[in-house]
Amino acid sequence: MKHIELKGTIREVGKKSAPKHLRKEGLVPCNIYGLGMKNILFTISAKDLKTITHTPNSYIIDLELNDGQKFFAVLHEVQWHPVSDEALHVDFLAVCEEKPVTIDVPIRITGHSEGVKMGGKLLVSSRKLRISAHLHELPDELEVDTTGLLIGKQIVAGDLHFDGVNIVSPKGTIICSVRPTRASNTQAQNA
Repeated sequence: MKHIELKGTIREVGKKSAPKHLRKEGLVPCNIYGLGMKNILFTISAKDLKTITHTPNSYIIDLELNDGQKFFAVLHEVQWHPVSDEALHVDFLAVCEEKPVTIDVPIRITGHSEGVKMGGKLLVSSRKLRISAHLHELPDELEVDTTGLLIGKQIVAGDLHFDGVNIVSPKGTIICSVRPTRASNTQAQNA
């Protein structure tokens, strides 16, 4: 999986109004936890944060704090402002190479479905799947081949298998399906 570097600045626990002042300066309050460590509070530039929040890709984050601490982390949770859609607070989860990492990974649909060739319409229901794997085995994306998919059929998470990767999303999660259309019904009647 791709890595991306982010630099953070340690911050102190303060008054409730402190995060508002940080946001006005273009900074986003964050914290990192996991692996038995204490929570570390820090800030990241809102502009830098958008490199990981405004993309369909998933990344392992190489987080470097201004006091010299370095961590591998994954984006765990983002709290968004309901009106402006700006990040209000971000939680990062520290990860290591020895333990499996659970992360959402984008799905890439490939192939030209038989059902689509017969006039059906391909519907993609899921853009990401939650998986678990060791750091060195995490894929950048999960490729799902739809070549054999017929009209009225679907591919669910339980149908997929990838080496070294455990799919954590529920087995019934629909990835994609082919829906009949008027064109497919007309072709079936003429055949």
